[in-house]
Amino acid sequence: MPKNTKFLTKLEELYPNYHIHFGKKFMFRPPKTIYLEPENTPNFEFFALHELAHAELGHFTFKTDVERIKMEVAAWDKTKELCQIFGINFDSSLADEELDSYRNWLHQKSLCKKCGLTRYQTPDGTYHCPHCDL
Repeated sequence: MPKNTKFLTKLEELYPNYHIHFGKKFMFRPPKTIYLEPENTPNFEFFALHELAHAELGHFTFKTDVERIKMEVAAWDKTKELCQIFGINFDSSLADEELDSYRNWLHQKSLCKKCGLTRYQTPDGTYHCPHCDL
């Protein structure tokens, strides 16, 4: 019997409106599909609930990277609630590591490729360098 059979059964019973599939990585694809990594993945249930959190919060799209990070924070907050429902320990250190990976990604993405300054992003999602875009 697969390790997470009880978890997956409960997930499907409590959230029947979502389509759960196994894939290469954990992700939510709007409007109702959640992909899960193989069941032997470390912290499988924790990351599965995080993707469910995105679905439950209606995280369908974002325009700016700051919006994306706000969505991640909200999804981790919702994951904490879902962990209580499923009787799973919420690992705040792991959630913080995941959020840090987004923050690091945003920092790297915001650097100007020409001069290295931090660029700013306008509401349409376009980055601008305060030095090079003068």
